[in-house]
Amino acid sequence: MKFVLLVEGPTEKKSIAPFVKRWLDRRLSQRVGIDTVNMTCFGDFKKKAPKKAHMHLNGLEKDQIIAVIGLLDLYGPQSSDFYPPDKTSVEQRHEWAAGYFQKKVNNPKFHMFFAVHDFEAWLFSQPEKLPQTMQTKLPGDLRPPEAINFDKPPAKLLDELYRRTYRNKGYKKPVDGPNLFQNLDPLVAYEKCPYLKAMLDKMLTLAQNEGL
Repeated sequence: MKFVLLVEGPTEKKSIAPFVKRWLDRRLSQRVGIDTVNMTCFGDFKKKAPKKAHMHLNGLEKDQIIAVIGLLDLYGPQSSDFYPPDKTSVEQRHEWAAGYFQKKVNNPKFHMFFAVHDFEAWLFSQPEKLPQTMQTKLPGDLRPPEAINFDKPPAKLLDELYRRTYRNKGYKKPVDGPNLFQNLDPLVAYEKCPYLKAMLDKMLTLAQNEGL
């Protein structure tokens, strides 16, 4: 049995499956499979995710699929007109956007989640795992990981820190991201990131309901 995760970039595709599996497999009687499907950006995800979800949920392996999980950065659609003008808070945008995609797919085995404010937020749950030269330069008022916000989301903060303290070229998302996630303890991120916790709890429940 397996999950299919629809994600929006190469960093997520390389990192999310082993990261999630490290958390889930400790809590299940059997190991669970996770396939990732990469779409190149938010626009691509918005256009193709409903079709991809239906393809998997109605395909030859449909009986082996526990659920299709969509995962986007909440920050990603910020520069588009995706969010209605009255949806300005994290809670409002998360609820509205999750509902938007779930209505588009309209299948009880599809569930939509968002990384708040982006995927790299989870890395700030363990700042001691960042390059050592960077650790002393972290902002003194560094907030809980999911509170690093729309003005300067985690990936942009990382890029700034890489440029200032580690190397001039900044944060290389497809390379640095997977390397950092490899050393991240998902339990710590789970405990510090409520929106991540909600996704993992849902996946655990779904897998347990399948007898895993």
